[in-house]
Amino acid sequence: MSDPSNATIAEAFEELGDLYELDGAVAYRVIAYRNAAKAVRDASTSISALTREGRVTSVPGIGKTLEEKLKALLETGTIPAAEKLRAKFPPGLIDLTRLPGLGPKRARKLFDELGIDSLDALKAAAEGQKLRGVKGFGPKFEESVLAAFASGVAEKAAPRLLLHRAIELGDAIVDELRSHPAAVHVEVAGGVRRLADSVKDLDIVAASDDPPALAAALADLDLVESAASSGENAARARTHNGVSLDLRVVKPDQFGNLLQHFTGSKAHNVKIRERAVRKGLHVSEYGILDDATGETLTCATEEEVYKKLGLPWIPPELREDRGELEPGFVVPSLIEQKDLKGDLHCHTVASDGRNTALEMARGALERGLEYVAITDHSATHGFGNDVSPDALKRQIELVRGINDQLDGIEVLVGTETNILPDGSPDYDDELLEQLDWVVGSVHTSFGMSSAEMTKRIVTAIEHPWIDCIGHLTGRKIEKRKPYDLDVHAVFEAAARTGTMLEINSAPDRRDLNDIHARAARTLDVTIIINTDAHGVNTQHNSIWGIATARRAAFTASDVANTLPWKTFKKLGKHGTAQRA
Repeated sequence: MSDPSNATIAEAFEELGDLYELDGAVAYRVIAYRNAAKAVRDASTSISALTREGRVTSVPGIGKTLEEKLKALLETGTIPAAEKLRAKFPPGLIDLTRLPGLGPKRARKLFDELGIDSLDALKAAAEGQKLRGVKGFGPKFEESVLAAFASGVAEKAAPRLLLHRAIELGDAIVDELRSHPAAVHVEVAGGVRRLADSVKDLDIVAASDDPPALAAALADLDLVESAASSGENAARARTHNGVSLDLRVVKPDQFGNLLQHFTGSKAHNVKIRERAVRKGLHVSEYGILDDATGETLTCATEEEVYKKLGLPWIPPELREDRGELEPGFVVPSLIEQKDLKGDLHCHTVASDGRNTALEMARGALERGLEYVAITDHSATHGFGNDVSPDALKRQIELVRGINDQLDGIEVLVGTETNILPDGSPDYDDELLEQLDWVVGSVHTSFGMSSAEMTKRIVTAIEHPWIDCIGHLTGRKIEKRKPYDLDVHAVFEAAARTGTMLEINSAPDRRDLNDIHARAARTLDVTIIINTDAHGVNTQHNSIWGIATARRAAFTASDVANTLPWKTFKKLGKHGTAQRA
């Protein structure tokens, strides 16, 4: 029996956490297994190997208790505690938790009261309008269940890797390959190089004077669980955390062709080939064939490829066939991390953050920012540790004091107020008026209709003290779909009122997404990039917001918080009020 992969171990810990929650275990035990599952899934080395070597407790989140369970899994192929718990519940009960809004506790309640023990039973109960009779559920939940089944959400899709995880893994593999004597160039291509939200696998391209030797080296990497040749100059592999990757290797004089081919989206590359054919050229990863001469032009760089096709070099983030190949397209000078001057959305220990306001302000200063807003969650955020109106009044004094004592950065006192279902903020206007900055975000009641949600957000946009709308669509990449919303109507309202919209830089949000950001900007909506940092260690998250902005073809002038403080402070509703 071969050792289980990291992905298999993570799934076992996830299942054990779900089983314990179904069984009513204390919260810390459930959380421990879920944290362990995340640590295993993110680990770049074999957890099985670390367990056999007695070093697995060096992995954060894995202690002696979990080590014993890992040993049992390696020796017997199962975890005894999971076996005992599985015997208490029908096998289909865990499947229910794949549906949004139905965690283990709620699944257990449906099982206890209606005997629902499978996805089929849940669907039948929803169709028979039986769910609405259970306390805590209702007609809207029934509708959401049926909508989920109609969209295929109950079918388990292959997991995709968020960009920040893909870059971390891809860079580690590239670094190992670059150390091989046969390597000349090695790069990550595909959606990772285009800075897409998530990817299903990794594409790695390389140049070598001995391509077969470098391709064969993939199997020897510490990060790789298994590998196989897919041709003399190519190999496929699977990492310990379950990610598939493809490696292609060519001679150095073909590297530009290969990199261009495996970076562009399918639509971009199709347009490239169609354009080339009209010129009597045929483009592939190996070169550009000229029909007139029969010669194949090989290119060491991408710039040579695009020049041969009569095009400027297109930045990878723009290779999506969104106008970048049209006549007259001018390649913009895309925004960079260093262009940001401020961060208008972060959290502290006053709500659910990990650092104090002073520490967050100093962290922003160390990152070279000129201004930062402290925007802790408001009283109805719904996840505990929220800031009551009285606590916010104390926060005003605290942050004003920090601003007075800290040189080199303007520290704003603000809030991330919850937008209530009727569109109003959950603080009184008199309190909001005392702040420097207000972010309005939807944190509750996600299941509203498109018309209701649109009205809710437009009402918030029209509020006199809400400066900015945070993470507009509420999506969590690969975990939670955006709620229904007429984004065009929202953009029009934001442009009309001068309310800003943020690109939230949390790596699992990136909301506005690149398509929405580009559309909003064409309607003259003011866009800012915020970190939504919950600790000093996540203040670097702005790189993911920058990635989204680059995919939207933004320059620095398209983002308001690239402006220096003396200019930015005049913007927003609070800035306008101060000038009045």
